[in-house]
Amino acid sequence: MELVVNFFYHFSVFSFSQCLENPHKPQYNGGIIVNPELNDGLKAWSTFGDAKIEHRESDGNKYVVAHTRNNPHGSMSQKLYLKKNHLYTFSAWVQVSEGNVQVRAIFKTDSGFKKAGSVFAEPKCWSMLKGGLTVDTSGHAELYFESNNTSVEIWVDSISLQPFTEKEWRSHQDQSIERTREEKVRIQAMDEQGNPLSNVTISIQQKTLRFPFGCAMNKNILSNTAYQNWFTSRFRVTTFEDEMKWYSTEATRGQVDYSVPDAMLAFAKQHNIAVRGHNVIWDDPKYQSGWVNSLSPNDFRTAVQARVGQSASSVIYNWAGKTDGFTTLFLNEYNTIEESGDGAASPANYLHKLKEIQSFPGNENLRMGIGLESHFSTPNLPYMRASLDTLASANVPIWLTEVDVQGNPVQQAQYLEQILREAYSYPKIAGIVIWSAWSPQGCYRMCLTDNNFRNLATGDVVDKLLHEWGGSLAGVTDANGFFEASLSHGDYSVKIIRHGVADISSSTSNLTVAPTVSGGTTLTHRVTA
Repeated sequence: MELVVNFFYHFSVFSFSQCLENPHKPQYNGGIIVNPELNDGLKAWSTFGDAKIEHRESDGNKYVVAHTRNNPHGSMSQKLYLKKNHLYTFSAWVQVSEGNVQVRAIFKTDSGFKKAGSVFAEPKCWSMLKGGLTVDTSGHAELYFESNNTSVEIWVDSISLQPFTEKEWRSHQDQSIERTREEKVRIQAMDEQGNPLSNVTISIQQKTLRFPFGCAMNKNILSNTAYQNWFTSRFRVTTFEDEMKWYSTEATRGQVDYSVPDAMLAFAKQHNIAVRGHNVIWDDPKYQSGWVNSLSPNDFRTAVQARVGQSASSVIYNWAGKTDGFTTLFLNEYNTIEESGDGAASPANYLHKLKEIQSFPGNENLRMGIGLESHFSTPNLPYMRASLDTLASANVPIWLTEVDVQGNPVQQAQYLEQILREAYSYPKIAGIVIWSAWSPQGCYRMCLTDNNFRNLATGDVVDKLLHEWGGSLAGVTDANGFFEASLSHGDYSVKIIRHGVADISSSTSNLTVAPTVSGGTTLTHRVTA
């Protein structure tokens, strides 16, 4: 007997930044968690660390409380058995006795500690902690919670841990892609008199993919024809690797030079490639020109104003917004979906920073977007999806802006495909850029080709997915002249090929497949031969 569990996205149900009077029911009825709603007292729950735990009830809602905590990991816990090659989605509703405190969910396994996710919890209301994990080996594990603030009580309710097989996870990705990135199209072939043509070949060729999928490039493309040909045959969006960064355009104070990025922009325009801007200001001192670090505060403000624009105000996003109010401004961060252990870059922290920018006087109408650098080591897809659920509650565009994977070539290809499928299947992802600009000395962390522009395994992954998400297909019309297919959103050429006794004739038309207002609609396109 096969147990089929439906996945569901939660970003549209409520904002993950909301703190609710009562927790929701546990996802998947708790999954493999025993006593997830604490309706059976403390059954299956025990003390972790040197804290004390107790069962409480308020207005009919039952929950477990960890108090008298003398160390960060003092809390409640439950013992579990986790399986390798499974993906686990995790969630819980958390409250603390005072303050605004970060609470983390941890799984102690035979191979180490796995951080499943975190949330900033508050008193007198419940916040949802959402995350996920995979394990390296099957074995016993123990779930517990931790917070660096040992003076607070941690309250937990509606806990869920749901396992999925890799097959189930992939099936959901495919279903989501079909639902959000494709439309069913019915093409009817007709002759000049309007009669349907049966048993003729319909050939469909994608000209452009509507979804922005691209790769970084650098100045090497300006002088390398092979690089140009490989790149322009695949991508319709790009980001300049370093050429727009401050240290590239103003290496010496006052000597501003945009000649290289201008030439790259001209090249992109010539080939109908959209250019996504890179960072205007980068806060890492390692990546600033030397003269910037030696400036006084007033001189630094003047230099930044000159970098961003003339109508500057008191904060950088406000300055940039006033410079170009029609441009979407992205807050670009790393480790938000890559690493569950980086609390500083957690989705909760990211949303806090985003709201801080949006609430600044004068920024109410800024067009903001979420930029996720996506520099992965070993991807944790359940955590990635849970993080995207949290971030999607902000209701702004989300881009993966610098996707790459660290590791050997085989691992890189395997993990890259996993990451790209997960991102493309997620409804709120608005674009993807891979961080693999080519250089004869090697790429930043991951190349797609060798120095002769022959695909590496990672490049093969890109071509494979581009073919899946578009490419070409052909079929034969039925008795009424119809041929049906699911097509990715984009622009296509449609050709009817008639096989006569003495000759073969064909006719071509253009087809645009765009998202429909309501799901389940089948687009009908008629082609006359």
